[in-house]
Amino acid sequence: MAMTTHTTPPATTMDQAHARAVRRRLNTVTIVVTFGALAFGYDTGVISGALPFMTLPTDAGGLDLTPTTEGLVTSSLLLGAAFGAIIGGRLSDRYGRRHNVLMLAFVFFVGALGCALAPTVPVMVGCRMVLGFAVGGASATVPMFIGELAPASRRGQLVSRNELMIVTGQLIAYTSNAVIGFVAEGAHAWRIMLGLATVPAVALWVGVLLVPESPRWLVSQGRRDEALEVLRQLRVEDPAPEVAEISEVVEKTARLQRNSWQHLTVPWIRRITLIGVGFGVVIQLTGVNSIMYFAPTVLMSTGMGTQASLVATIANGVVSVVAVATGIAVIGRSSRRTMLRIGMVGLVMSQVFLGLASLLPEAPWRGYIILALMLCFLWFMQMFCAICFWLMMAEIFPLRVRGVAMGIAVFCQWISNAVVTLCFPILLDAIGMRTFFIFAAVNFVILLWEQRYLPETRGKSLEYLEEELASGADGRAVGPGAVG
Repeated sequence: MAMTTHTTPPATTMDQAHARAVRRRLNTVTIVVTFGALAFGYDTGVISGALPFMTLPTDAGGLDLTPTTEGLVTSSLLLGAAFGAIIGGRLSDRYGRRHNVLMLAFVFFVGALGCALAPTVPVMVGCRMVLGFAVGGASATVPMFIGELAPASRRGQLVSRNELMIVTGQLIAYTSNAVIGFVAEGAHAWRIMLGLATVPAVALWVGVLLVPESPRWLVSQGRRDEALEVLRQLRVEDPAPEVAEISEVVEKTARLQRNSWQHLTVPWIRRITLIGVGFGVVIQLTGVNSIMYFAPTVLMSTGMGTQASLVATIANGVVSVVAVATGIAVIGRSSRRTMLRIGMVGLVMSQVFLGLASLLPEAPWRGYIILALMLCFLWFMQMFCAICFWLMMAEIFPLRVRGVAMGIAVFCQWISNAVVTLCFPILLDAIGMRTFFIFAAVNFVILLWEQRYLPETRGKSLEYLEEELASGADGRAVGPGAVG
């Protein structure tokens, strides 16, 4: 009788196939979760193209916006985002990251539809605040969710995809604005622009149905077996030691018998929360959204036409996407603090030159020089500063207060964003491009603050970083897991 022999693939081949499958699953989960960032990006970017049409008289289909109501309509989303961040962070701690993102997808849809149909300025402001609630909730939940799903070795690149999706959403908004501005009928183009925001909201809701819950949140709820099953799908190595490490942190927290708000009274937790709050505030004082939200308005003030300024704004989106993609490739090999230092120096120099552009004589080429300087500013902001901000917001807070602390920090970020956005069109109307001298001076101070207070998170697991900060260290040294 003939014997049948079975050949077993080499272990290395099986391991490689398993590793590829895990990477695919992790990439798929990350893409789906970052649909929230895509919606965030579209909703914040679309207003730049809608504003020129909304300033038209009501009998021409606009809302008859003045510089003040223009700032109010734009900043109302940011005020809603502030409350969305702090409430969303709390809800994600209580009900889970996945549940929170599902709820936010529904709010995205309702807010976007309301903005598209708004008949008056007060209704528009109200609907923008509802939409802002979803934007803020997503900004507090999505990077934290990805950070808790990702292994330490890939956390930098995976969480940074959140920022890539934000700027991709903004690029889609700028491009669709330009197309709609050409083909749509007159002033009502702004309603189509705003209404398209319902599409990423639907994609987010459908996609998140297929995503697992955060394993760290599951452990915090006593659902250790479920956390282990999730990590088996998302890790190449045995996830048992990681679950044990998370469980140890959770049990230590439970022994303290405090809720999230009470933990904020612990000195080191209060310190890192205040640093996160400060980081959230200063990232908006850079003035980035004065360009992202008002680029067509700035270019039109230099003499460009409405359609030309809408097309030119697409360049902002393209540069932002390329800059973030480049930053993702670099961030795994460079410390966060070094990237922030390079970025802030670039911002200061770009804004000084933007201010000097106000001294140039009136000419057709003046607008293109200003556009080039805006693109230079965005390159440094998106490649170095913004990518580090959202990554570090997902990293620095301890598990016991992560949702609440993230919510507080992002709340303050959105409030400062709203203040800058409300004031910028008024300042631009009053002193023109010299406004950027103010931003340059502020950014120099921000550079000094960041280098003094921000910890380094590269090469550290979330649990390692928590233990380091709890020991009283400033955390500015690169972690033991850093490579390259």
